[in-house]
Amino acid sequence: MTEVMDFDVVIVGSGLAGLRAALQIMKNDEGKLGIRVAIISKLYLMRSHSVSAEGGTSAVLYPEEGDSMELYAWDTIKGSDFLADQDVVWRFVNLATDEIRLLERIGLPWNRREDGKIEQRWFGGLSFPRATYAQDKSGFFMMRALYDTLLRYDNWERFDEYFVTSMVIEGGKFKGFTAIELKTGKMVFFKGKAGIIATGGNGQLWRITATASSTTGDGYGIAYMAGLPLEDMEFVQFHPTGLVPKGLLITEAARGEGGYLINAEGERFMKRYAPSKMELAPRDIVSRAEMMEIAQGRAATDKVSGLAHLWIDLRHLGKEKIEKKLPMIRELGLKNLGIDLAEAPLPVRPTAHYTMGGIRTDIDGKVLNDDHGSVDGLWAAGESACVSVHGSNRLGSNSTIECLVYGAIVGDGIYKYLEQHRDEDTAFPKERVDLEENRIFNGILGKESGGEDVYQIKNELKDTMESNVHVYRTEEGLRTALVKIQELKKRYRNIRVDDHRPTLNYNLQHALELGFMLEQAEVVTMGAYLRKESRGAHARLDYKVRDDQHWLVHSLAWYTPEGPQFKYIPVNITMWKPVARVY
Repeated sequence: MTEVMDFDVVIVGSGLAGLRAALQIMKNDEGKLGIRVAIISKLYLMRSHSVSAEGGTSAVLYPEEGDSMELYAWDTIKGSDFLADQDVVWRFVNLATDEIRLLERIGLPWNRREDGKIEQRWFGGLSFPRATYAQDKSGFFMMRALYDTLLRYDNWERFDEYFVTSMVIEGGKFKGFTAIELKTGKMVFFKGKAGIIATGGNGQLWRITATASSTTGDGYGIAYMAGLPLEDMEFVQFHPTGLVPKGLLITEAARGEGGYLINAEGERFMKRYAPSKMELAPRDIVSRAEMMEIAQGRAATDKVSGLAHLWIDLRHLGKEKIEKKLPMIRELGLKNLGIDLAEAPLPVRPTAHYTMGGIRTDIDGKVLNDDHGSVDGLWAAGESACVSVHGSNRLGSNSTIECLVYGAIVGDGIYKYLEQHRDEDTAFPKERVDLEENRIFNGILGKESGGEDVYQIKNELKDTMESNVHVYRTEEGLRTALVKIQELKKRYRNIRVDDHRPTLNYNLQHALELGFMLEQAEVVTMGAYLRKESRGAHARLDYKVRDDQHWLVHSLAWYTPEGPQFKYIPVNITMWKPVARVY
């Protein structure tokens, strides 16, 4: 029997975007309406992947020293390879400063300059050092500040280790989410007048990734299977400094503080690809350069994994500066490889890192269900949303600040919505919830023997994506990947779950995650196959140039049983027309 929990707002995801939205709702309410908020996560709240953000978060703090909103907007739009919606970018950069000041007021220990002001550092693609930071643990400190502040309020509840399996939308209106309480195995329906999807990205589609094992793109899958469009999913960022062999993130701040990228010949090879920016070119350009160096034989080979790699060299910075600015990165090298980066370079190569696309929203973060209409009562924020701040390539230091800015925007929007709609009765959609419960407990868990192994399918998916849907792509490789993904989807219909216990059934959780992953992989790969150009993080060896005449458009993908259906919509260009992107 499904348990029903009734809240005003249901937030799925407990990272920066989810917590910031919850805090904004609390700050707006202050007991006036008594809004009740649920924050659901398949993890413990402070284990959300946002804690892993390292190097910094951008905002204009010092216009008197040469920075400006116009410069920040230009950097972001140029970095996006002109696919970002420029009205969105302008709003975003103008709200970012307030978020940095808010975090300062609620206790975040930003690094300081000698004059006592907040310090900022360089990141790739920036024309001013505007990445505000707390050593190389910025995400952790941001999460802690938000969570500690939320604890001052009483009208929210956290539901840790609840896995959301689906979303119910009826008559164009959000009704709630179905979830499994992992501790008991019980199905729960979180009924709400408003919902937020803030579940992060899907880096686990790839074998080598900088993202946590939890980043399986559940929010994308939930929205897609509910009939909502995903936007620009072909644009996946590969961070250029993933520690070999696992892909653990070596923050861009390592280059922002002056680190060098070198090849097997000891050469700073970025002079060939971005001579004016060198290591501080945007991530797509640096990752492409690294893969070219590897392809042309100027890389080394890791003896254990067999992976080709380059190096990041920080020895010239000195141990004192490294300990002051990059202590966690030094610890990563020592713990994982036994290498002290103060004494030797670290082996790196591109690693799957960030999804520029996501659930399509309008400029206010409201989830859209077609070209014009929105889903009544539903918002998305952070990496799970595509509003489009980042276009085809996100600048480093723009992800965490997007979570904060759009968490606040969404929180404001929901509060205004509830002022008008809080007293409306939300009926329990029993038939829809019963279908979901039957799909999981009688369908997936009901299979006693035989069937396909979840982990075998997952491994084959990761290998397929790593081999064919990576930094560089070709028609042949993408076609091969599509055929394989479609085969894996068919096999997935016959999966088995060996663990049938009701409590803490992570085997079931992994099976449900895999279903979402396969659908997303097909959207990413089909979108890349159809887009016959190179733009930002989407680089085609068979279509090597950007094609604004045909492809200055956003892709939208809808679910059908036969596979994703695509259509394209214009980019909002309000400030700068596209020009050649040279660094």
